[in-house]
Amino acid sequence: MLDEIDRGLIHALHLDGRAPFSRIGVVLGVSTQTVARRYQRLRSEEGLRVVGLPDPGRAGLTQWIVRLTAQPATARTLARSLAKRPDTSWVKLTSGGTEIVAIAQTPTDSPSAMLLHDIPRTATVTAVSAHLMLHTYLGGPTAWHGRLAALTEEQQEALRGKETAVDQGPLTPADHALIDVLRHDGRMSVTQLAVATGLAPSTVTRRLDDLRASGALFFDVEINAALYGVTTQAFLWMAIAPADLDEVATTLATHEELAVVAATTGPTNLIAQALCPDPAALHHYLTRRLGAQRAIRTLHTAPVLEIVKAVGPLPA
Repeated sequence: MLDEIDRGLIHALHLDGRAPFSRIGVVLGVSTQTVARRYQRLRSEEGLRVVGLPDPGRAGLTQWIVRLTAQPATARTLARSLAKRPDTSWVKLTSGGTEIVAIAQTPTDSPSAMLLHDIPRTATVTAVSAHLMLHTYLGGPTAWHGRLAALTEEQQEALRGKETAVDQGPLTPADHALIDVLRHDGRMSVTQLAVATGLAPSTVTRRLDDLRASGALFFDVEINAALYGVTTQAFLWMAIAPADLDEVATTLATHEELAVVAATTGPTNLIAQALCPDPAALHHYLTRRLGAQRAIRTLHTAPVLEIVKAVGPLPA
């Protein structure tokens, strides 16, 4: 389990993935060395990673939630194969290990080879469905509420700093190259980023500032939810009348049990991911808090058995 300093550090990285350890130390009331030591330990032992990601809309990307049903003997192998693709994230095994759920990003102006060719030709796949993500109410630059309770409002303000809006045109090839490197490690130094991209350090600094200020680039944090006492995760597939969809989704986005809430196409038009301490807590959430939303017509619950890939690329 995480202690107060660990939780504060992770919360700080959610607010500013590239915040200097010295600034985080001041906010937490500990030394720079302590923050650096905790970060390295969490990174090496617990899989902590800061990743830089593009805003899908500004990067010309469309997101799909892909559900595949596969034969039990081959589902894990197929999931790992999907996880190696650069156009996938959050690849998970669910429903007893026979269903794979993944997010696929495709260019807005052209279909994905995975959606139209690769998956249907895989003999071990017995069913495929793809749901276009229409609107994200919780997820992306926002995060599961369970990670964001360590710092006071005053501490959060000290980390956020001043926001200055910048008009950002279409991403350039250099921007894409910079973001591709940040996907692997969002805390790489300017010097390291310059070497990896072939850009001048001054250009890297300027583009980082502009991309972040415009919202075209944001940072997410990967960490095992079990460190927060989460042992039970599940996808919730819901069907809601269109007139009630926005109100219900906005309400669910405030629930501390949920990490993702998004409107989609398909027979179910709202998906959520629940993170709970145990099955009893999930049952309580489904029957009490979620059950109070009378506009939910149907609900299908799929337990998550394994996270094969999180938001960033698999380690080399």
